[in-house]
Amino acid sequence: MPTLSMFYGILIKMNWMDAGQHNRPHFHAFYGGHEASFALDGELLAGDFPKKQAALVRAWALLHEDELAANWTLALAGEETYRIDPLK
Repeated sequence: MPTLSMFYGILIKMNWMDAGQHNRPHFHAFYGGHEASFALDGELLAGDFPKKQAALVRAWALLHEDELAANWTLALAGEETYRIDPLK
């Protein structure tokens, strides 16, 4: 799973193989022992994530929703995704 961004100990990844297997575009966030899937608008779809870090992920996703959508399109086409600026 390529890394898209990293901030405040949170790792954001998008799985190449996920693109054709799910209906809703999403990304994965990792923090400590927690993992969750988020929609491109930051909605928590599945998994377990601390509230504070989930709020940071939501804020980041809202700021970068267009870039996340572009990466999802690239992943669907089997192309390499690109890095997205971290939350500052």
